[in-house]
Amino acid sequence: METFDYVIVGAGSAGCVLAARLSEDPKLSICVLEAGPSDWHPYIHIPAGFIKTFYDKNVNWLYSQEPGPYTAGRRIVAPRGKTLGGSSSINGMVFNRGQALDYDTWAQLGNRNWGYADVLPYFKRLENRVGDSDSDYRGTDGPLTVTDINWKHPLCEAFIDGAVSIGIPRNPDYNASTQEGVSYSQRTIARGRRVSAAGAFLKPAMKRSNLTVRTGAHATSLILEGKRCVGVRYNKGGANGSAHEVRAGKEVILAGGTYNSPQLLQLSGIGPADVLMPLGIEVKHELPGVGIGLQDHYAPRSTARVKNMRTINEQVRGVSLLGEIAKWFFAGTGALAQTPTMVYCFWHSGESPDRSDLQLTFTPASYKEGEQGKLEDEPGMTVAGWQQRPESRGYVKLRSADPFAPPIIQTNYLAEEIDRRTVIAGMRLSRKLLRTDPLKPYYEREDWPGPDVNTDDEFLHAATTRAQTTFHPACTCIMGPASNRMNVVDDELRVHGLQGLRVVDASVMPRMISANLNAATLMIGEKAADLIRGKAAPEPIVLAR
Repeated sequence: METFDYVIVGAGSAGCVLAARLSEDPKLSICVLEAGPSDWHPYIHIPAGFIKTFYDKNVNWLYSQEPGPYTAGRRIVAPRGKTLGGSSSINGMVFNRGQALDYDTWAQLGNRNWGYADVLPYFKRLENRVGDSDSDYRGTDGPLTVTDINWKHPLCEAFIDGAVSIGIPRNPDYNASTQEGVSYSQRTIARGRRVSAAGAFLKPAMKRSNLTVRTGAHATSLILEGKRCVGVRYNKGGANGSAHEVRAGKEVILAGGTYNSPQLLQLSGIGPADVLMPLGIEVKHELPGVGIGLQDHYAPRSTARVKNMRTINEQVRGVSLLGEIAKWFFAGTGALAQTPTMVYCFWHSGESPDRSDLQLTFTPASYKEGEQGKLEDEPGMTVAGWQQRPESRGYVKLRSADPFAPPIIQTNYLAEEIDRRTVIAGMRLSRKLLRTDPLKPYYEREDWPGPDVNTDDEFLHAATTRAQTTFHPACTCIMGPASNRMNVVDDELRVHGLQGLRVVDASVMPRMISANLNAATLMIGEKAADLIRGKAAPEPIVLAR
């Protein structure tokens, strides 16, 4: 039986960072187990290829959520990356750290050294920011390239001008001193190609002899000896493949993500007894919080028909598509080299006057109802608006003791009244943004939710029937003191009550942040690498706010 110092389960964003940083020490041996294949698929590396990988089971877990109180009986698709790079290989490539208050809140919940001043050095360490930036906040020599949009569609310019016309200021860098305002999105794209965590961190590290990466290795359970985790069982080649074990001399690190990490813990007998026992799973270590606390951003996407302007809907069809392919191939520009959301706007719903609580995105395109990622035939533009810090919480639980069965995912969108009020405010602001004077020459009519929707009840009904996930699940292995029985890991990401086991991914977030999750997940990987190696943390960066 093989033994490594560290076994990392999952080659997603945090797992790639961990593998790269731990393997910098030639005295350590590291094994990474990834259930999916290598990231060879060309659609991974073409930014617009997300439209294809969105539904590709070869590189996507393609989970499905349970119907919730405000989803009108719908099972909302829940994509997660299943390849080297994880979700960073199939996501929208937006780089968004969130607000300083997000991380200060984590610290206030009892997590030492997780305040904004503590995590800012890790954000700076991981990035190579290209373009104008404030060196107090941004890094320029890290592995992850972060760029500005290099293709400014006229509708985007009009949208930004329209936001300014109603009092929302331009913001040159929402990842610096303040998030509020409107600007083009920053993205992990370089020279027209996606920059995934695998490309930035894992692939260079794989040249080291002390790092072993195994693809097609589906973890089925953890190996426990008393209260110590000593290894991982996995199948090579799927449910009908061969069974294997790998041992960890120092630690096993779960980096499978918000759905898969709690699933593997529960399969291993670590979790709520009332979930495990009915499935015939022996409770080896009761932790009632495993899988509990799930949060996600829930976004109604307001659309309008466009006149007097070509949108991406037409630009990537027929003969026009050939031109866009040529632009991408020869110059790394054009529609195929962009993020699906091109403009970001952070503003107030009125519920939180001291800080923005709404995140809105604009794209000069529109998507078919109920078919995310599939463009409409008619010219269209879209504003998606969501509450940045929802209060509603759900859960991830085992469906069965079969490690190849998908888990039960219940997000409980809009269960809390404050969430409903804030999302309605976001829909009203989305409508206002689409009807500004600078957009008037191109605005033909509102397509959804439609001009007949005007009252709060009507907006809420519309959101219930059509809003979708923004693919930001978090908070199912919550970080916090053991005094709260629902916390799963401590502030060094060690599983409470067990030795040799940590969780390092978005599941450890104690509360949702006001951002897309990939940047913060990479940061968690960076900080965890120092914690695991016992390295002194960099000096906190305290800046005036």
